[in-house]
Amino acid sequence: MSRIDELIQELCPRGIEYSPLGEVGEFTRGSGLQKADLREQGVPAVHYGQIHTHYGVWATETKSFTDESIAAKLRHAKTGDLLIATTSEDDEAVAKATAWLGGADVVLSGDAYIYRHTLEPKYMAYFFQSSMFQDQKRRFISGTKVRRVSGASLAKIRIPVPPLEVQREIVRVLDKFTQLEAELEAELEARRAQYEHYRRELLSGGEAASGRIIPLGEIFEMRAGTHIKAAEISDEPTEEKPYPCYGGNGLRGYVSSYNYDESVIFVGRQGALCGNVHRAEGKIYATEHAVVVTPKVAVDMSWAFHKLTEMDLNQYKTKSAQPGLAVGRVKQVEAQYVPIVDQRRHGEVLDKLDTLVSDISIGLPAELGARREQYEYYRDRLLTFKELTS
Repeated sequence: MSRIDELIQELCPRGIEYSPLGEVGEFTRGSGLQKADLREQGVPAVHYGQIHTHYGVWATETKSFTDESIAAKLRHAKTGDLLIATTSEDDEAVAKATAWLGGADVVLSGDAYIYRHTLEPKYMAYFFQSSMFQDQKRRFISGTKVRRVSGASLAKIRIPVPPLEVQREIVRVLDKFTQLEAELEAELEARRAQYEHYRRELLSGGEAASGRIIPLGEIFEMRAGTHIKAAEISDEPTEEKPYPCYGGNGLRGYVSSYNYDESVIFVGRQGALCGNVHRAEGKIYATEHAVVVTPKVAVDMSWAFHKLTEMDLNQYKTKSAQPGLAVGRVKQVEAQYVPIVDQRRHGEVLDKLDTLVSDISIGLPAELGARREQYEYYRDRLLTFKELTS
C-alpha cells in the first residue's frame, strides 16, 4: 500500500468530496498588460502567451517585468494563485495553468485569469493538466479560430478535494516525475546543441579544404511545387489517395496523384515556414508552398538535406508584407560543394546524429516519450478518487 493509500484509508476512508472550482476559489480576469508594457526589470509580470510558451506547472520567477506605474493599475496575483491562459488556437492548451510560487505579487495580462483558491497550489496546477479536467473543460470551449473558456465556465468544473496531507503527497510524487522529465529534456537539448555544432563545423570549416563555392542553382534543380485544393487532400492514405502530399511544413496528407518519383528535398517558401527543410522519396506530391530540390550533379541527398538546413535559407526571404522565398533568388545563393565521397561520409554521420536527437522510437526522444506517458498515467490515476456519497 502506498503512502497516499494509507493517508486516504486513515483520513477519508468513505471517499473524497468533489466540489466545483467556483466553491473552492474565485476567478478574476487579468487586464491591461500589453506586450509593449513588458520590461527586463521592475514589477514581475506575465503575459498570457508566456503561460503557453515559457511556464510549466509552477513558477517562482517571471521572464518579464513591467513599470510600477503600469502595475499599479493592474490586478495582482499572490503567492499560491493560479495563472490561467484562457485563449488558444488549440483546445488542449485552453486554460493552461501555472501555480505562482514567487515571493512577490505578479501582474497578469488579459486573456488570462487569476484563480485564488484554498487548495495546495501545485495540486491545483496538476489537476488542470489532468484528463479529468480536460474532459470537463471541452464542453465549455467556444470560438472559431481563437478558442476560449470563461471564468464562469471554469467555475463549474468539479475537482476532488482530498485532505491537505493527501494533496501534498500527490504533489511530492508528481514533482519527481516532473523533475525527471525536465532532466531528460535538458539532456536532449544539450545533445541537439552538440549535433548542430558538429553539423556546422563539418559542413563549413571541414568542407573548406576540399570544396568549391558555386551557386545552389548549379548543384540543384529548384522549382516550386504545384497547387492543389485542400479538399483534395485526405488525412490518411486510402486506395483512391495513396500518395503523400508535402507542403512547406512537411507532410500534409495524401492525394490521388503524384508529381515527383525520386528522392527530393523540400524548402518551405512562404511566411513562417520559410527555410524549413524536409526530405522524402518515392511517388509524392509537392504543393506550391515548397521549393522542390533535386540534384543536377552528383549529390548525396542526405548531405544535401543537412547542408540546406545548416544554410538557414530563411535569411534570403523577401522583405515584404508577405515574406517568401523566390526560387530565382535561392538559386543564386552560393554554397560549398564537395566531392561526392565526402558528401556521403558527412551525410551518413549527420544522419546518425540527427536520428539520435530526433527519432521518437530510439534514444533520448523515446525515453522522454515513455517518461511522459508514465507521468500522465500516474497523474490521472493519483487524481482519481472514490467520490464521497451522502
